[in-house]
Amino acid sequence: MSNVTYNELWKETQASLEEISQTDNMVQNSKAQKDRQKARQNVAELYVRYIVVTNKLNQCYDQVVQPQKRILIRKLLDSCVGRVLELKHELVDVDLSEYNYYDDVLLKYEVAPQEAEIHVPTYFLRERETEIRERRKFIEDTLKGLGYLHEEPAPRKMTEVEAIRLIQAHERARQGRVRFQFMKEIREMKERSMARQEAEGDDASIGISAALRIQKVWRGYTTRRKIRMRRIEEMLLIGMVQPSQVITDNFRQSERVKQYRHQKQSEYQKVYEKLLVDVKESIRKERGAIIEENLRMEIRNWIKNYYQQTGKIPDLPSAESGGSRIMFSRQGTESTISKSTAVSSKESKKSKKSKNKKEGDLEQSEDESDPGFKPMPSNFLPEIMQANADYQETWKNKDESDNPGQETYVDMIEAEKTREVEDEIRIGVDQMMRDDIEALQAAVDRDRGHKGKRGKKTQKRLRRSGKKNKRKKEKDLTPDRSTESLFEELLTNGIIKLHPEVRLEQFKAEKSYANFELRERGKDPLPTLGDVKQLVTEYCILPLGNEVVRQLTPLVRSVLIAGPHGSGKKMLVNAVCTELGATLFDITPGNIVGKYPGKSGLIMLLHLISKVSKLLQPSVIFMDGAERPFIKKVPKTDRTDPKRLKKDLPKLVKGITAEDRVVMIGTSNSPWECDQKLLYQTYDKVIFIPRTDFGTMSSIWKDLLYKYAGISRQFDTSAMTKICDGFTVGTVLQSIKEVMTTKRMVQLRVHPLTHAELVNALSTKDPVYREEEDAFLAWYAKTPTCRKKQRAIELELEKLEEDNEKKKKKGKK
Repeated sequence: MSNVTYNELWKETQASLEEISQTDNMVQNSKAQKDRQKARQNVAELYVRYIVVTNKLNQCYDQVVQPQKRILIRKLLDSCVGRVLELKHELVDVDLSEYNYYDDVLLKYEVAPQEAEIHVPTYFLRERETEIRERRKFIEDTLKGLGYLHEEPAPRKMTEVEAIRLIQAHERARQGRVRFQFMKEIREMKERSMARQEAEGDDASIGISAALRIQKVWRGYTTRRKIRMRRIEEMLLIGMVQPSQVITDNFRQSERVKQYRHQKQSEYQKVYEKLLVDVKESIRKERGAIIEENLRMEIRNWIKNYYQQTGKIPDLPSAESGGSRIMFSRQGTESTISKSTAVSSKESKKSKKSKNKKEGDLEQSEDESDPGFKPMPSNFLPEIMQANADYQETWKNKDESDNPGQETYVDMIEAEKTREVEDEIRIGVDQMMRDDIEALQAAVDRDRGHKGKRGKKTQKRLRRSGKKNKRKKEKDLTPDRSTESLFEELLTNGIIKLHPEVRLEQFKAEKSYANFELRERGKDPLPTLGDVKQLVTEYCILPLGNEVVRQLTPLVRSVLIAGPHGSGKKMLVNAVCTELGATLFDITPGNIVGKYPGKSGLIMLLHLISKVSKLLQPSVIFMDGAERPFIKKVPKTDRTDPKRLKKDLPKLVKGITAEDRVVMIGTSNSPWECDQKLLYQTYDKVIFIPRTDFGTMSSIWKDLLYKYAGISRQFDTSAMTKICDGFTVGTVLQSIKEVMTTKRMVQLRVHPLTHAELVNALSTKDPVYREEEDAFLAWYAKTPTCRKKQRAIELELEKLEEDNEKKKKKGKK
């Protein structure tokens, strides 16, 4: 795709974003919505539309090469990601459920379900690629030095001559086997024909009938093969058959184009950064003296005019408040008229405020009975609107016909750096003019006969808005140690672990197309793996990928992922670490047993985890068996001391602030076995992985089996999907690995794969029994979000009953 293509894509996306931001602004300024359904509709529409725009902006930022455009696109992308997360939390509050369904919105805006799944921005990894690679290499080298990671011997590279000889030997052996088989068949045919001739006698018609029979068989075979190939091609074309996982030339070409554009991005970025420095230096050298003289003349003229009008020498504003720039931004100077009218304007403002306050109190008293749903003020909407204004001013109507290669615009850099140089020079000029004003005032006082010097007014320091962080700063127990030494210590003790590289897209999951209708009918449907995947993206990955997004979105410190054994909990944790390039801290009770013993050792362990995780952001603190620290009764056979972190784990989680790109993720196979109050005090969000639905399981079977070229595309995966109902994805994957050995893959063309082989492998595994599934459902129904929803339903039913009783009483009267 060319530069023009991505410029057009950005233009279309910007038009959509401008429309969405205007709608969002109207919703923000609207009154509280008392109808829950209408409030949900407004939030869901904005949520879906922002996701579509975010995915397009991600594509633009990944492929646009012009560096100045990428700055604005990055700003828009981060703001849209933050707005999506804000709307997600609002949608959870309105729906009273972590899992949201909005099929009506998808139909209204003609959006496919796949388009409504937010993608992880590619810059999360690309911009930290070198750092992640070096850190991973350091971990591998350290583990190899300790003997925990065995180095796999690199296979010896074969020379071209050796490869040719090997191929020749195998090909000659193959041809010899084929020739032997061919000659054997010919000899057998001769023997049969001779025996037949001796029995029947020599007849010329036998040869003709034999030729006809051969022709018939061969033509039938070739025709059936052609029809079968045409049918497979047609099914592939319409998407009814999944193709083999063969990387085509088109795919390779598209990847090469992407890599080329990434290379151009880095080249243009280096040129842009060099121009920023060079242009600023040239402006300072060539125009610095002129700018300084102009600023002095402006300030002197202003002082002169002010003195002529008021008879007083003015004071320059402080540097904190903006200096002389603020002074020139005001319209005119202060006059006696403005002073005389100041009192009356203040009185009128006070009277207006008192009236507005009275009206507000009346409205508040009216709305106290039913406040309704009021959208929370957005931290990102003003940024989006400002970025839209910048686009309208700079890029919308810009003629780029002279820049087809999308190189840097030097004129824009000159304008920007001129303002910077002017601001830097203004600071020095303001200070000199303050000294001149003080000297001038002293001279005027001497002429007028005033004794003493004019007291220098102390400038009040501007107090920044926002609450102070009242949290006590944690005492640093290791002030003299470097980050590298702390990192190596935790790595040596097995607290920091090397996680497998797993992308989130490898977690195969489908969304349900029936849950929306079920919820509309008043039922509470179970989530699907597609919902789980999206929740992990929105709660664990997107907030930690960017500092600004983390600080301004609702804070999620910890997440609990609960599901049966083999449902993919650890795979999701590894996917979070991979997508973020995060450092993994494993505080599973079985992993920390015997390490940092005693009370002082535990304090040091928690201090190291808290300190290093914040130094190596983003970080994931992981605990397998999240229920074990809060278990009511520890089994006698358990030697891992699971209650060691019972009191300190909630403190560790509360120590995570909005400035820290750290998240605590716990996984559990039996979360009902512990004290639920302590569990929910530790974990902010709960994600439940349910039984795998038919669509997801069918997709997984196809994906796992069709990657083997020898398996027929006509293999009935739907039958296997029905058979493995109740089994988890991990169990299915393990069964396929047991069956598809190297020897079995070689035999696929001769002996096709049968269902019996897979069923036999599955029969040795344990499914998720009904009792365990019922226990999970009963536990999930008692989670805080589900209880809140149950209370809301009970209140609505009570209101309906009261309304019905009132109607009945009115009817009797």
